[in-house]
Amino acid sequence: MFRPGGIPFWRAQGWGSYARRVMEQYIVFATLLGALALFLWGRWRPDLVAVVALMVLALTRVIEPSRIFSGFGNEAVISVAAIFMMGRAVDRAGLTEPLARGLKRVGGGVVGQNFALFGSTAFLSSTMNNTGALAILMPLAIRLARDARRMASKVLMPLAFASLLGGLITVIGTPPNILVAQLRAEHMGEPFHFFDFTPVGLGLTLVGLIFLSLIGWRLLPARRGAASTHDFYRIGSYFAEVVVPVGGELVGHPLASFSKLGVDVNVVGLIRKGKKILTPPPEEILQGGDALLVEATSEELRKLLKTAGLQLGSDRRIAENELGSGEILLQEVVVTQSSPLVGRTARSMALRSRMGLNVLAIHRSGESIVHRLRETRFAPGDVLLVQARAEEWGESLHDLRLLPLRERDIELVSTPRALKCLLIFAGAVVAIATGVLSLGVAFTSAAVLMILTGVLSLKEAYNAVDWPVIILLGATLPLGWALESTGGAQTIANLLMNFEPSAPGYMLVGTVLLVTMLLSNLINNAATAVIMAPIAYRFALEIGANPDTFFMAVAVGASSAFLTPIGHQCNLLVLGPGGYRFSDYSRVGIPLSILTILAAIPLILWVWPLHG
Repeated sequence: MFRPGGIPFWRAQGWGSYARRVMEQYIVFATLLGALALFLWGRWRPDLVAVVALMVLALTRVIEPSRIFSGFGNEAVISVAAIFMMGRAVDRAGLTEPLARGLKRVGGGVVGQNFALFGSTAFLSSTMNNTGALAILMPLAIRLARDARRMASKVLMPLAFASLLGGLITVIGTPPNILVAQLRAEHMGEPFHFFDFTPVGLGLTLVGLIFLSLIGWRLLPARRGAASTHDFYRIGSYFAEVVVPVGGELVGHPLASFSKLGVDVNVVGLIRKGKKILTPPPEEILQGGDALLVEATSEELRKLLKTAGLQLGSDRRIAENELGSGEILLQEVVVTQSSPLVGRTARSMALRSRMGLNVLAIHRSGESIVHRLRETRFAPGDVLLVQARAEEWGESLHDLRLLPLRERDIELVSTPRALKCLLIFAGAVVAIATGVLSLGVAFTSAAVLMILTGVLSLKEAYNAVDWPVIILLGATLPLGWALESTGGAQTIANLLMNFEPSAPGYMLVGTVLLVTMLLSNLINNAATAVIMAPIAYRFALEIGANPDTFFMAVAVGASSAFLTPIGHQCNLLVLGPGGYRFSDYSRVGIPLSILTILAAIPLILWVWPLHG
């Protein structure tokens, strides 16, 4: 395909401009279809798929060399990173704690509590990243469900959908809004402003919240998930106490020598002379009389006793509270889509030796995995029961991108820090709304001020950013540019025109909305916005309509991933805790999607007229 100097053959041989353009379109379409297939396959992370697609376009010279990595410097990408930091600062300052305390006192029955909980999630999502809003309120939702003796499966999926709806209200609510605003600036010279999304987004959010509070939760099964009961994992069934006899062959050897015995056991505690050592380090030297708390199946336990010459200790059941203490925590956490654990095992990550973290059980697809844990590959949405040292717990959560399910203790709001955070955040919003500063400059400046004033540490700021999302956005944006520059967007727009040559306005808007919505349920919604925005713009030009009408349709469709758990990280985060199956999402997602389409079309056409 290449000649010396890295020039594609169709350029080196002097092909005509039309033939060259057609060849480049084929490459873009093939790359796009390949990326969609890899997104659906799910074995590669979305950010890796985006980088592979970018490299294909770079190596074939479809994208000019000067633009290959320009997506990472795009204002939309910088804005998303800054908003991640701002969301962390809001939480760190304690501004969400009064909301959490207020929700615990809400009455009015199930419907009233649901509306308050879902509405609060939507409100937070409008002012911070929707994944962050869900992470803050999901533990509280689980606690409220337990207190009311309701299954968490009845509230977690509606909670995730509420976070998606709330993201529609402002330009910063979700990455697709930011991308659509920036893409509008590239095509029309000016981005959408902070509250331009509000009339349509607020209307859709209210409609969705009413449906979820009154009807949506009733459509879900009362399924027992990892978050439904405290004793779901039946800890005592999988733990035993074994004793190292005096003069035994393991005396004087480190605990790590267990790995050489060919048995699959996990040592979670050591009792020596009445003193308990939880999560003992692998280099701990065994002594005669040591009692070990081990996790193993009955078959592996028998093999351990025979191979290592150990003796079975007390036959009592080991209680859960013996596995956690003041220094050692026992927690349930969710594996997020961007976690480095995805596709890896506890053994390959050396979780115990590197981070002092023991995985005691894995909950996946309604079932618990309690054996061969060190060889089980983690997947997004898995709920892990982990044992870790308290002093290392916070750092491990950030490094491994794990979401805790246990509600944190309510802390007193630090008034000076909260006031500084509120003033800086409000100042950034005012600067954007009045046009004094662009979105990227305003929120990047605000994030810097948060760090300089002590609201957020530099380490916390970097940890707050979901870097795989940033890589995904930076690598995907050039794909949208290639689709536009090669005429691919125009070609697709022409195809749409063949299907809708003289259709009324509501059908034209509905077509773009429906296609975007379906695509967002299959691939990342930010990638969907990047792909669909240039197509929608060209489609608007072909029919002589207002591009803003179709930009809004893309924004709404990209954030309406209600049909599958893979459409958005919020949907995936509730998969394990709610004990959901893939098909459960359609129970609420289909009627909510239909309702969204029926409400969105007139709202968009009213606020952004087709020929306005």
